[in-house]
Amino acid sequence: MTVRIAVQLHPQHADYDQIRAAVVQSEELGVDIAYNWDHFFPLYGDRNGQHFECWTMLASWAEITERIEIGPLVTCNSYRNPQLLADMARTVDHIAGGRLIFGIGSGWFERDYREYGYEFGTAAGRLRALDRDLPLIRERWKRLNPPPQRDLPILIGGGGEKVTLRITAEHADVWHSFGSPRKMAHKMKVLDEWCARVGRDPAAIERSVGIDQENLQRDLPLADAYYEAGIRQFTLGVDGPYRGLDGVLPWLAWRDRMNA
Repeated sequence: MTVRIAVQLHPQHADYDQIRAAVVQSEELGVDIAYNWDHFFPLYGDRNGQHFECWTMLASWAEITERIEIGPLVTCNSYRNPQLLADMARTVDHIAGGRLIFGIGSGWFERDYREYGYEFGTAAGRLRALDRDLPLIRERWKRLNPPPQRDLPILIGGGGEKVTLRITAEHADVWHSFGSPRKMAHKMKVLDEWCARVGRDPAAIERSVGIDQENLQRDLPLADAYYEAGIRQFTLGVDGPYRGLDGVLPWLAWRDRMNA
């Protein structure tokens, strides 16, 4: 499995024109994947600053790009009926010509829930809902006319060893989390154990690590250790107002050396 470099363009603290330019620049630089996230308010900085919605933004990205894959990192299962979410994803996939990665998680940001009128509940309850809804989403994709343009790759974010990694083993094509090479190696061992229990080939699941914007330069020397641990997707966080993507360039050069 080859190395892929993704950017997560945080949809906050920027005008949409700036976000639009950043995703176009990402494609021009040769980035493999562009993600946003599914929240309603900034996660850091000015908590009441500028912020835009996930899926309407992805529909725009689908139109303005040609090669780069796109997706949410991750969409919150709680915010939409699963049948509707499946249809939204299918539609964006068609707009993109078959380039959508369907990232999903159980949700965690309480302010989103509280201010938009969703029941926050408990972490365990949100995970049970994700476990319940993923089969519904996959079944709806089969019933839609037309269906998605490809078997939509499912990305699941999170590192909970008892439930999240079991759900990942059952459903995911990509697993995403954060942590040192040692921590990620441990989590991947647990994921492999879950794959054995559910009868899934662990090699079928691409492993992704998130690198924060402020650590892009610091963590580049760790790239080889992540690679040795089994990571093949490196997701670089970039925040608005997107005054440039220079920090991504060394990672792209490292990718090209590894894939040569």
